[in-house]
Order: sequence, then C-alpha cells, then structure tokens
Amino acid sequence: MLTVWGNRLNDRCDGVSRRDFLRVGTLGLAGLSLPNVLRSRAQAAPSGRAAKDTAVILYWLDGGPTHFETYDPKPNAPAEFRGAFKAIPTNVPGVQFSELLVGQARIMDKLAICRSVHHDNGDHFAAAHWMLTGRFGSNAVRQEPMYPAAGAIAAKLRGSNRPGMPPYVGVPQAMSVGLRPGYNSGAYLGLAYNPLDAGGDPNVPNFRVPNLNLASGLTMAHLEDRRNLLTSLDRVRRDIDSTGTMEGLDSFNQQAFEMITGEAARRAFDIGSEDPRVRDKYGRNTYGQSALLARRLVEAGVTFVTVHNGGWDHHAKIQEGMKSRLPTMDQSIAALVEDLSDRGLLDRVLVCVMGEFGRTPRINANAGRDHWGNAMSVLMAGGGLKGGVVVGSTNSKGEAPADRPLVPGDILATMYHVLGIDPTTEFHDRTGRPVPVLSEGKSIAELL
Repeated sequence: MLTVWGNRLNDRCDGVSRRDFLRVGTLGLAGLSLPNVLRSRAQAAPSGRAAKDTAVILYWLDGGPTHFETYDPKPNAPAEFRGAFKAIPTNVPGVQFSELLVGQARIMDKLAICRSVHHDNGDHFAAAHWMLTGRFGSNAVRQEPMYPAAGAIAAKLRGSNRPGMPPYVGVPQAMSVGLRPGYNSGAYLGLAYNPLDAGGDPNVPNFRVPNLNLASGLTMAHLEDRRNLLTSLDRVRRDIDSTGTMEGLDSFNQQAFEMITGEAARRAFDIGSEDPRVRDKYGRNTYGQSALLARRLVEAGVTFVTVHNGGWDHHAKIQEGMKSRLPTMDQSIAALVEDLSDRGLLDRVLVCVMGEFGRTPRINANAGRDHWGNAMSVLMAGGGLKGGVVVGSTNSKGEAPADRPLVPGDILATMYHVLGIDPTTEFHDRTGRPVPVLSEGKSIAELL
C-alpha cells in the first residue's frame, strides 16, 4: 500500500486532536492507483526541455526557531534582547553564530544565511503555509491547505530524478504545525503530489518503511497476477480506444510495479546498511538519522525531501530549550552539508533550513520568546549557490530587517531556480482559476 496522508486538524500549537488519511492500493483495479499517479506526473512534465537532476532537502524547524540564539546573535544588545548565549566566530571573517552552533560555524564557507526574511505574521498556521508555499492563505481558523507546497510543485513538474524512486518524501514524517502532511501537501494539485511519508523513526533498530512492503496476505505471486490482469484489461481497452490515450499504459504499470517490488527504493531507505561511522557523524538520534536518510534518498534519485524537526515553539525557558535542541540540530545539519560535499553532491543538492517565523526580540516574563514573523533567518547551502554569504541584516535588536528585506517567495524562487522550475507556471485551483506557482518573490541574486 502507498500511504498518502490527508489533513490532521488541531486546536493547539503543539497538539493533535484528529487525523484522517487515505490509503491508495497500488496496482488497484479502481480508484487512484500508483500508475495513475505516475501517468499524471509524466503528462505534467514540461516537454522539449532538458530535465535537471538537482534536488532539495528542506530541513523544517517546526514551531518557529529563534533567530537570536541561532544565526543572528545580537551580542551588543541589552540582556533582555540578546539572551543568555554568547556569539562565536565562524570560519568566514565577520560572521557570527550562537555559541551552540559549533558545527555549522566551522563550515560557514559552505553556507548562505538570509537574515532579513519576514512576512509579519505570528499565526503558526498562516506563517507555515506562507513559508512552505510562498503564499498567504491558510490560517488558524481555516487550516486546510490552500496552495501546494514547493515539494508538491517539484513532484508534479519534475518527478523523480531516477526511475523506481518517489519524487517527494517526508522523514521521519511529513508534518507542519501538527498537521500531517499539513502545508507540505499538494492542495489543489491532488493527493498524487503529497509526500510519501517514511512513517517512522530512522534511528530505531530495524527501521523500514511500511509503504514499500506488500500488504498483509498479499504475495509476490498475487501482485504479479494483478499486474497481468491489469495489463490484459488495458489491452482490451486500448483495442477499442481510437484516441491513443491508452498508449504506453503498460510502462506506467511497470514503473509502479518496480517501485513496490524493485530494489531501488528499498535500498535507499535501508539506513542500516550505512557505514556506522557515518551514522555516528550525523548523530544517533531521530534528527541526525533523518538527515542521513534524506541524503541517501536524494543520492538515490528522490527530488525533494522534507526533514521534520519539531518542538521549536519556546514561549518559556528558551535557554533550557536551546541547550536541549540545538546540539542535535547543529550536528545533523553540519554533517549533512559536509557529507554532500565529500560525495560530490553539494553542487546539485540544495539544503534549506527554516521554520515558520522567528521569535520576539525581548525575552518574556517566562524566560521565553513569543511568535515573531517580522524577522527570521533562513539557511541555504549547495545547489550551485554561493557559500560564505550573508544576505540582509536586522536592526540592532533583531526586530525587523535593516536592509535587503526578503519575503518567503524569494526563498522559494531561489529553490525553484535550483530545481529548474519556472515560477510563472500556472495550475488551476479548485475553482478553475489559473494560479502561478509564485505570485511574489525573485531568486536571491547574491546567491546565484
């Protein structure tokens, strides 16, 4: 079975009250099947253009990470603004990070930090939707995804980089603000463009993806029989089809069959086969192993992987929260960028690290920081972009952009540039209205 997630609605920042999901039977005899998905992706692919083999790993910090305690420290600001942590130098002169980002500070020459991103919205749902889709739309009152995520756009326009691999995957699960897959979804593009959910923690022993295993009671012989039956039925339909639309259907069924029964996807998800020393480098925890799995997936031919790292909504005790969360995040991202570089993959794989917003400049009465969409930092590395670059800045107290203000559309336009996707491409929404991929934003010139 291929699991395609629907929406999970909640009424809390960090909780979940209900979930619904749709299971799509692969090689089924009716309804939405994997061959239908593959066919629609092929039909959507632009013709006459050389396909790129670039990929994106989006490392999503769910909840809204602080920019002060990460990539935009303010060591000269008053204590109630700068926080408890010191700033440390990176390997690029004049650029400082929080003292807890030791690993990333060591490789700043490979990174680009956009410090002036803003959308001025403090609603978790609206902000996450905006960052992941490039559009203002969904919000806390209307949580249903209104526009497709960048990963869904990539799945529709680019497909996978290699046959037998899914184009879009979420690890350890596809989620945003407690919604699964939330604003990682295909929205009006359809369920076919939702991410394949890895559905488990890659750090646990014997991790495997249930979506790539045969359903209970279904043997390879049964699956082969069903494929043969489909092929026979399709031949009958093709014999009476004068339009030629049935032409090539067998090839789509073959792709679906190979994805479920072949070795490519199963091998890519087999993190247990990785060198133990490499696994140690990433960190033997959920987020380290998720980042490693993301590298394995893009290396095997997945076009877009989102890594979900939640728990960044620090309204209280932010010092303790950062000490708990930053070391594993820092280790996993530094290891990912270095590993991609060592393998010769960094030029074609873009790593992007972001959340839905930053945190308030002044520390609150609970020793935390609240929602702040007026300023945030986004990390980008690889994909042919320049490294060792800082784009934009915030004012002395980290309240708002001081120069070169950037919007979510600028981040996504740069991502689409790496993927070779034209952001003016239009799709029809649920009302039939033509909607371009992006309505605002340009590729960040300083990074190109």
